[in-house]
Amino acid sequence: MKIGLISLGCPKNLVDSEVMLGLAQQAGHELTNDAADAEVLVVNTCAFIDRAKEESIETILEMAQHKKDGACRRLIVTGCMAERYRDELTREIPEIDAVLGTGEVEEIVGAIDDVARLKPRAPLTFYRAGALPTYIYDADTPRLLATPKHYAYVKIAEGCDYKCAFCIIPTLRGKYRSRPAESIVREARALASRGVKELLLISQDTTFYGIDRGERGALARLLRELNKVDGLEWIRLLYLYPTTIDEATLSAMADCEKVCKYIDLPLQHASNTILKRMKRPGTRQAYDTLLSRIRARVAGVALRTTFIVGFPGETSADVDELCAFIRDQAFDHVGVFTYSHEEGTSAHALADDVPAQTKASRRTHVMALQKTLVTKRLQQRIGDRARILVEGPSSEHDLVLRGRLATQAPDIDASVYLTECDPSAFRPGSFAEVEIVGVHDYDLIARPSES
Repeated sequence: MKIGLISLGCPKNLVDSEVMLGLAQQAGHELTNDAADAEVLVVNTCAFIDRAKEESIETILEMAQHKKDGACRRLIVTGCMAERYRDELTREIPEIDAVLGTGEVEEIVGAIDDVARLKPRAPLTFYRAGALPTYIYDADTPRLLATPKHYAYVKIAEGCDYKCAFCIIPTLRGKYRSRPAESIVREARALASRGVKELLLISQDTTFYGIDRGERGALARLLRELNKVDGLEWIRLLYLYPTTIDEATLSAMADCEKVCKYIDLPLQHASNTILKRMKRPGTRQAYDTLLSRIRARVAGVALRTTFIVGFPGETSADVDELCAFIRDQAFDHVGVFTYSHEEGTSAHALADDVPAQTKASRRTHVMALQKTLVTKRLQQRIGDRARILVEGPSSEHDLVLRGRLATQAPDIDASVYLTECDPSAFRPGSFAEVEIVGVHDYDLIARPSES
């Protein structure tokens, strides 16, 4: 069978997609990037917020159309939306032939084989009623990378034990469960042997790694082991949590030359009132102390965070507190989401009392503030020399290359644009020494530095 897969949502979902592709390929199926050519289409969905659910439904319906006017014979829906709304999906979209939740990733081959010879019209499901997902892949699981060859995400744990008021993830992904360090290191070595230069470690809370297994300090030990892997150049941590960043992790980040001095720390808000309503640990004062401790321990660290505006009960004064926090802390990267009122979360019992237009205007205001602050700081970098990882040609001009600093993560952060160079001299995945010569919005402009 020719299999086509569309992956939506976060990098954690992308890893699941890569595993499904690897399993399908190992089983002898042919993979295609052309949806019109696929005999079986798989949509790996996201259901975190309203917009993600809308995108998932739109994509499912778009792929369902290929059953009418394309080569597609069967449609399989997987991922978070499948986990959350499997009955509704199969009832409302009859073109769906099989549904796999987040805990049924390894069933993809069975689903492909079964729908290929499907006789009854009822959609196939591998769901066990009342069971939380427990699946997580390991180093021996086949996996076909969907990222550029020079970087890869590695999921070091799955699930979440927190009860944040706005979040449905624990229900969709199950309890927190860490992979053994040996499995992660073995996977890292295999990826490095395939040319991967940058490893991005991900989970719902990366700094909780090992705690569920009674292994305190496990993340720091893992970083030191990964730092020894030949071929790797950068190791990046994503999705850290303010209450689980320990001194051992910061020490490993400071000591290990391959570990990027980069901390992705979703704080969600800075008003103590809203943090409490969100059921988030910590306070504005605790966050100030934590960020000072991080900066003191890891010289030159870049800080990324995300915030939610428009949470029930949020006032303009709360937003003012958030803006003051952003001014004081000078984050390198900030993302802002508008609150999405999700059924199945404890916040759903609260009145969604911030109008959509107000949420949007608050987001615009916070992002405008961040842009102003960042632009001023970036201007101070003109004349600096730096090392970048070359991604490839810019989408805007063939003679301009796009790259990233160690303080910039793929897809979510800004870039460095390399001009005044021969693009053929820099292959994707290579490193280049550059001089920063300008700023454009959040991005930096650079040229090759003279030796």
